Amino acid sequence: MKALVLSGGAGTRLRPITHTSAKQLVPVANKPVLFYGLEAIAEAGITEVGIIVGDTAAEIRAAVGDGSRFGIEVTYIPQDEPLGLAHAVLIARRFLGDDDFVMYLGDNFIVGGIAGLVEEFRADRPDAQILLTRVPDPSAFGVAELDGDGRVAALEEKPKEPKSDLALVGVYLFTSVVHEAVRSIAPSWRGELEITHAIQWLIDQERDVRSTTIRGYWKDTGNVTDMLEVNRTVLETVEPSVEGADVDDESEIIGRVRIEAGAKVSGSRIVGPAIIGARSVISGAYVGPFTSVSEDCRIEDSEIEYSIVLRGASIDGVRRVEASLIGHDVEVTPAPRSPSAHRLVLGDHSKVQISS
Repeated sequence: MKALVLSGGAGTRLRPITHTSAKQLVPVANKPVLFYGLEAIAEAGITEVGIIVGDTAAEIRAAVGDGSRFGIEVTYIPQDEPLGLAHAVLIARRFLGDDDFVMYLGDNFIVGGIAGLVEEFRADRPDAQILLTRVPDPSAFGVAELDGDGRVAALEEKPKEPKSDLALVGVYLFTSVVHEAVRSIAPSWRGELEITHAIQWLIDQERDVRSTTIRGYWKDTGNVTDMLEVNRTVLETVEPSVEGADVDDESEIIGRVRIEAGAKVSGSRIVGPAIIGARSVISGAYVGPFTSVSEDCRIEDSEIEYSIVLRGASIDGVRRVEASLIGHDVEVTPAPRSPSAHRLVLGDHSKVQISS
């Protein structure tokens, strides 16, 4: 069995971060989201992995390499532009051959991995197996409608009037029959080859399409709110450690806090769950729960909570930062008291909240 991992999307909902970084490499608890998926694939016993890459191919390649660090062998498959999930299957035909495969969206996060699902699929080998979960706003997802016996009756992509609250999770399992399906469908109104249409084609052909409704934790980390929520969930499992870090006697470390080697903490209070990355400096600061500070950061005379701070960023003299995603090498400082005005340099699609 092989795996096809999709890492070619533009990540428009995470802009401006994704103007300069692949959305799949934004870290959760100081580890890129994509890495959690690759680890889950390896834990399921799958070693041959194709990664669909687009404009951020160089960055994905640099981060993942040949896959040996995860115990897998990676083949990179270029996609000139994101034309839909079914299009990714279409262009991966040579890599996939006639093997069964799991398709995993690289920006999705599933607690507990996929080993049980893969084992079930290997035992029964339906033509397709999809994961579903109940969501409060199904119109933002692909939605499944089940019949009275619990079988998949129909699928619809981002419906205006959903017929159920069962959303498709970003993990799909297929036999080689799906290749006929992706060749048989036409682009949607979005100009994309939708995987929901391919699966619907299988249903219409009376193929064996099964579903599993998961009750565990799943998130599509495509926006800042969900990214922070996933970060919170992962941090709740952090094991406390300060090995190799320099923490002075004036600092207070409370709860599950991991401070990585080379970090320096002085005159500060850190309340877990939280992670302070290697070589970061925390001085005269408060770092509150559910905060991930990446490597080589500096937080001085400031307060931050429920946030993600990426590599090389600095926060100096800021009273309070919360529910924020702060990009690589960003500098956050107080505005001058006089004149009473805000001075901003913001990239396209930025979102800013200012207290007047």
